[in-house]
Amino acid sequence: MKAPSNLGELLAKRLEAASALLELVRHDQLLLAETSRAAAETAAAIQAGGTLFICGNGGSAGEATHLSGELIGPFLDKGRRPLPAVALGFDTAAATAVANDFSFSEVFARQLVALARPGDVLWALSTSGRSLNVTRALEVAAERRLLRVLITGARGRDLADQAEIVLAVPSGETPRIQEIHLMLGHFLCEAVESIAGGGPERGA
Repeated sequence: MKAPSNLGELLAKRLEAASALLELVRHDQLLLAETSRAAAETAAAIQAGGTLFICGNGGSAGEATHLSGELIGPFLDKGRRPLPAVALGFDTAAATAVANDFSFSEVFARQLVALARPGDVLWALSTSGRSLNVTRALEVAAERRLLRVLITGARGRDLADQAEIVLAVPSGETPRIQEIHLMLGHFLCEAVESIAGGGPERGA
C-alpha cells in the first residue's frame, strides 16, 4: 500500500466517514431499538443468575475481552458488584486443544457446551456475520437455550435467523463497523451495569 502524501487529509477523510456512519446509526430506529432490547434482556438474564458469554475473532476478540472487562470491573459505577461476563477463547490451553483436536470452528462452541446453561446470554461479534466459529457458537447457544445477540455489519443481516437479536451496523467497512461496535458495546455495558449491578451474585 502506497503511503499517503498528506496524513492530515487522510485523517480528515476517516473522521468524515466515521461521522457519516454515526449519523446513519443515530437514525436507524431498528438498530437503536434492538440495542436497547439487547441491554434490557441481558440485564434481566444476569439478574436471574445468568452469565454473559462474548466471542469474536481478531479485533472482535479484543472487543470481547474489552466488554467482559467492563462488566467484571467497574465501568462507570465503582461501587457495584462484578457482573458475570466471560470472553470465550482466552483459555489458551483449551482453545489450542480444541483447534488442534477438532477444528478452529469449535473453539467457542465447545467452551459453551462446557460452561453455559439455559438462561445465559451470548453476544457474538462478527463484522461479516460469517465467521464459522461464531456461527457455531450461535448454534450451540440455541441448543442450550441461551439468549443470542449477533453484533455484526450490513453483510450479517442475512444471518438474522441465527440470533434472537441482531445489531447490524449499516456498513461493509470493517474498521468503521468496529468503531460503532465499541460505541454500542459501551452503551450495553452502561445499561447492564445500571440495571443489574445491584442484583444478587450468581449462585447466592
